[in-house]
Amino acid sequence: MVSLSVDGLISGLDTTSLVSQLVAAEALPQTRLKTQMSAAQKAADAYREVNTKIDAVRTAAAALTADGLAAARTAKSSATSVTASATSTSVPGSRLSFTVRSLASTASFVSGVTWESASTPVRTATTSGGTVADPWPLTISRPDGTETVLTPPAGATLAQTVAYINGLEGAGVRATALNTGDGYRLQLTSAVSGEDGDFSVQPTAGAAFSQVSIAADAVLDLGGDNVTVRSATNTFAEVMTGVSVTVTEKNASGVVEVGEDPKSVATKIKTFVDAVNSALSTITKHGNSDKGSTAALKGDFQLRALTGRLLQSVSDAVRGAGPNGAAGSPGAVGIELTRNGTVTFDETTFLAKLAADPATVQRVLAGASADNTTTPPTPAVEGISQRLEALTKRVTNSTTGTLTLLAQGREALVKDFQSRIADWDQRLAVRKEALTRQFSAMETALSSLKNQSSWLAGQLGSLSG
Repeated sequence: MVSLSVDGLISGLDTTSLVSQLVAAEALPQTRLKTQMSAAQKAADAYREVNTKIDAVRTAAAALTADGLAAARTAKSSATSVTASATSTSVPGSRLSFTVRSLASTASFVSGVTWESASTPVRTATTSGGTVADPWPLTISRPDGTETVLTPPAGATLAQTVAYINGLEGAGVRATALNTGDGYRLQLTSAVSGEDGDFSVQPTAGAAFSQVSIAADAVLDLGGDNVTVRSATNTFAEVMTGVSVTVTEKNASGVVEVGEDPKSVATKIKTFVDAVNSALSTITKHGNSDKGSTAALKGDFQLRALTGRLLQSVSDAVRGAGPNGAAGSPGAVGIELTRNGTVTFDETTFLAKLAADPATVQRVLAGASADNTTTPPTPAVEGISQRLEALTKRVTNSTTGTLTLLAQGREALVKDFQSRIADWDQRLAVRKEALTRQFSAMETALSSLKNQSSWLAGQLGSLSG
């Protein structure tokens, strides 16, 4: 590309500035494209942000389904050494008393021979009398009669043998090199706790392995005529329906009782209401149609319609949730709309309603399934959670969602604008080069005329002399 090293050397014009101004004037269509691209990108980002907020509503609504509400259970233990957890299948009021007769443990053995270090060849162990012994292979025997033979690779060190044993599938044992301060010993421990992990180990030569611990199940004594339950670990899953108990102290006694957890349900509803309000706020921010608003989606019809559907889904009465089977308002459980188009939650009202009429709370929030055993059959009822889940899934679906498609449409426009702007870059570069050549040619022509003028003046001067 041609460039001017000296502006207006003959003409006195600022030719670089002139070229820039002319190119800028011709770039006005490109400038408009850049403005349009920026607006399209902001719109796409706005739709994506609204989509994220609406998806958060979907997640919060899912927590208010029947399973989510039923999961509000607590399992309390009377002993600090006993912890318990309850799932949605647990039954409030269930109670379990027990004494911990034993804790789960693993079988463990330590070699009778030693090695000088972890890098000592594993086949050159030393007995207590100082004699070199090769205890390999080792035979692992289990109560069911199965055996596993452990044979380390030739030339392997103690450390390499530990890695070899721990890498074997189905060996049922884990190896460790123990530094006793007087040489290294090999420890073998059952891979799983409980009686199912029991084993014995027999070396080929040298001193026998010493047993450090035995394999045992954890046992709970439930009282009565030697009624017990056993577990290979210290956790007893489903010891009561939907309840798991974990023990950490032998001979400890405890009582575990299942209860309701209304506070956790209230927390879920508050999370849901906050998610709805956050979505509404984001829609207002991006779709604000007030005078002077610069919102990326100012006056967007889709967002206005979405706002209406959100509020309607939250506030519409639920069939059968009122007195004598009439439709009931969500306000009865503490969920109401405000004048400024937001949602409020009164926890006190909710907790009182939950204590007095849990069935209505369940119906308003989670609806009711169809019952074909009645005459006539009872149709299914959509609660707040089902309404919001259905709505949010329609608008946020990754392939067919309304907001997804709107964002993708704007992003496609951005790519189109980028391509057209790139074309303009090439066109303007060519135009700038042409203008630069023209001004260079003008300066050259002016320089030639100036030289000719000087020559003529000289000739005329010589004639007059």
